Amino acid sequence: MGWQDLLQTPDETIVCPWFGGRELRTWSRTFRLEGRLPRASGWYEFRIGGGRKATLKGPAEPNFEALRVKLRGYLVGDRLVLDDVRLEINPAKIIEATEEVHFVEPGLDWLVRAVVGRAYEGGPLVFESQDMPLGPEPEVEQAYLDQAESLETIKGVTPSLEAIFRLEVWRRAEAEKRRVELERLRREEEERLAREAAWLEMTEKLGDAIGRRQMAQVDFVEAARAALAVGGATYRASRPGYNRGEMIVQFRHLNRNFECICDQQLRIVDAGVCLTDHDTGVRGDTWFTLESLPSVITEADRAGVLVVFRHVH
Repeated sequence: MGWQDLLQTPDETIVCPWFGGRELRTWSRTFRLEGRLPRASGWYEFRIGGGRKATLKGPAEPNFEALRVKLRGYLVGDRLVLDDVRLEINPAKIIEATEEVHFVEPGLDWLVRAVVGRAYEGGPLVFESQDMPLGPEPEVEQAYLDQAESLETIKGVTPSLEAIFRLEVWRRAEAEKRRVELERLRREEEERLAREAAWLEMTEKLGDAIGRRQMAQVDFVEAARAALAVGGATYRASRPGYNRGEMIVQFRHLNRNFECICDQQLRIVDAGVCLTDHDTGVRGDTWFTLESLPSVITEADRAGVLVVFRHVH
């Protein structure tokens, strides 16, 4: 037992901030918390027992006499910019010179000066009260609202106030960049969804001749695959033809490989097989489409008159 335990009075209590864990520290003493812990960090009253032990009594009003090493500066949310802050050229690094303040009073305005303190040496900063403004705060706030880039025309601006202004201008610019980026992403997502919806609609129409031709403008392979399937053929491959707007299509039918040339509307340009009327000499290639060509090949094969011009392996 130490001499401080001998000085303890019966049922002694203390009010101090608690930040979590089983250790409770004041400026001069450290206790081990026994029993239940508070649900959240804050100000609490504790009963002191022997052996440097303490137990929770309940929430308490702040006891600012428990805070030492009082500091002053401006609050940025729950972080303090000290009055003697070293002004950074890069606003993004200003926040690195700040320190978190616990239990900040909710609903404070912008550019609020605050008094803070520590409950023990090296401990977290704890909010005590608002501090008196230095004078130029209203002009600085108006400059910010007027989209000013500097405070050169305002007198009495401290380094901490200049740091706050630079930080807020930078944060506003970054927020605008994020809004622009989010708008770009939103537009891209809408365009993507529109393309997907159009694709789905065309895919659903692949069983329809008009739908297949619409699909051919977007995805020729899928359109050709669906068109050949109508006649019982299987798509193998395709590539651009020698003439603009033409495609060379390879397919398998009747256990053989065939090749033809068609346009973007799936109309046959060169069937790859003989479709010439021997009586008139008229070529019938352009009378057919990718859908009907396999059936024509089937009929010619059954009649024993199938002549293949474009041989493929």
